[in-house]
Amino acid sequence: MMNKHGTILAFVATVSTGLLGQTAHAEEDKVYSPFVVGDNASQVFWGDTHLHTSYSADAGMVGNTLGPEVAYRFALGHEITTSSGQRARLIRPLDFLVISDHAENLGLSPLIANSDPELLKTKYGKKLHDLVKAGKGHDAFLLWIKEGMSKNIDLINNPVMGKSVWASSVDYAEKYNDPGRFTAFIGFEWTSINTAQVPSNLHRVVIFKDDGDKTKQVMPYSAFNSYDPEDLWTYMEGYEKKTGGNVLAIAHNGNLSNGIMFATERLNGEPIDKAYAERRMQWEPIYEVTQIKGDGEAHPLISPNDEFADYGTWDLADIAGLHPKKPEMLPYEYARTALQIGLQQEDKLGVNPFKVGFIGSTDAHTSLVSTREDNYWGKTPRGEAAADRYKHKILGTVEELSTYESDTISSGLAAVWARENTRADLYDAMANKETYATTGTRITVRFFGGWDYQIDDVYQAQMADIGYQKGVPMGGDLAKPTAANKAPVFMVAAMKDPNAANLDRVQIVKGWVDSNGERQERIYDVAVSDGRKIGADGRCKTPVGDTVNIDEATYSNSIGDSELRAVWTDPDFNSALSAVYYVRVLEIPTPTWQAHDQKFYGMKMPDGIPMKHQERAYTSPIWYGE
Repeated sequence: MMNKHGTILAFVATVSTGLLGQTAHAEEDKVYSPFVVGDNASQVFWGDTHLHTSYSADAGMVGNTLGPEVAYRFALGHEITTSSGQRARLIRPLDFLVISDHAENLGLSPLIANSDPELLKTKYGKKLHDLVKAGKGHDAFLLWIKEGMSKNIDLINNPVMGKSVWASSVDYAEKYNDPGRFTAFIGFEWTSINTAQVPSNLHRVVIFKDDGDKTKQVMPYSAFNSYDPEDLWTYMEGYEKKTGGNVLAIAHNGNLSNGIMFATERLNGEPIDKAYAERRMQWEPIYEVTQIKGDGEAHPLISPNDEFADYGTWDLADIAGLHPKKPEMLPYEYARTALQIGLQQEDKLGVNPFKVGFIGSTDAHTSLVSTREDNYWGKTPRGEAAADRYKHKILGTVEELSTYESDTISSGLAAVWARENTRADLYDAMANKETYATTGTRITVRFFGGWDYQIDDVYQAQMADIGYQKGVPMGGDLAKPTAANKAPVFMVAAMKDPNAANLDRVQIVKGWVDSNGERQERIYDVAVSDGRKIGADGRCKTPVGDTVNIDEATYSNSIGDSELRAVWTDPDFNSALSAVYYVRVLEIPTPTWQAHDQKFYGMKMPDGIPMKHQERAYTSPIWYGE
């Protein structure tokens, strides 16, 4: 191939430096700057793929007065005034944001605020409007849920209003999208609750790769159209055929689905099949493994040998707080077991329906992406900073099955490895699962799998380049071994958030299906701080220590390490059995937002409220298939 100067374009070989990537060209086409060109992910970008503004009915009707513009400004690092009238700002700006307002009656709240004439022509529109204007916004919200959402009935049903609000949402994303500096994705949330009359959380965030010229050609798909995710996939397929664009979905909050998120039956009761598995993985490559409404990586009852499994656990009931959780539901709600179930299904169907990468996000309904414990602005405006906010109910109908603001966790963040901060690059990285989740801090993690990594590779300046050359990154599939009886080798590097706590340890979590078809899991500590030792069983029994002063809501980085690296070979590998591996990184103990509230307001939190925890990161997995 010839360029405009008549020189032959050279074959591009990928090289990288440290945790970054770069490319070297042939001699005649060399570029001094190693970061001008390249194919590999070179930077980690931080964002939120799940944020609600006043355009969401369940945010605006209960007090959120901040629209998309304020949400973007806050994400960009500007000081804003919250819905409760307080000043707020991030410690560092985000790199990208998906405003994912609910498709169901999108923009209802601003229309109420403006007493929109079209809205007032409808029976329920006027009812909701009058309640909100009378200061009974929560009553309006409950009416909307009871008469509309819980029955999948569109109370407003006015496409004229919906189209104008969607256009406004798209226009804001276009205004704030700044390629190379900040990415504003166009998206929405499909909010399925009613599944065969049993409230379950099957929500998906839908993210478009495209600009407004394509996304304005469709309307967001809502649960009023269908509560079945298979119908959502049909909508997504139709969008791509109509516009030539690209779209993906992120399933989230499986811990409130009462065993349905990763079920092996479809909503119509039929077993999932190969076609289902292929469609699900085509449209839903990544999964939201942590957010404000609880952490979804693991559960202590199904991972009893994991002392770190009980983190931010919500396991009382379904999303409506009506139906108690049953133990047999749990494996189909949590990411770790879902990965193992996916391997079982792959053995049966030939395709893995749950081959998902991991991402974290907030699901905040405040317009504010706030994941630091000392800067947490709650789930809803009722949960914004206040001495008594921990008492406010978040979800629930039956009292003993209800959850409160005190149960929320200040989580999470989406980390994406990509070359550039653009819609196209970040989207492609998500589609390829080169992503990971954190519970709120910005831990940097690289994870590679292959067959030939050497101990010194992880310490090389070209560590990432070696990772790509000899294997695959997080989200990838291991090729077959080059020799019999060879075990896979994994390379991992983790670095602390410069504005947060030191690291305790790096773990590799392995899941597999044994020769009897049973699910298995095991955790290996592969790097630990402070010179502690890892035993022959692959575990470090010595805790990192604890410097937390709960009364002062402080901690000290006098323990832990700022960086941990390891090359680890699976000592129990059986090439005949499929397996999946991901990394979990743990920080040293730090105070929770509840401890910060107690200190700031000079009050005493009730017993049983967590006052310290260990923040963490979860990488997308790497798979091996026989």
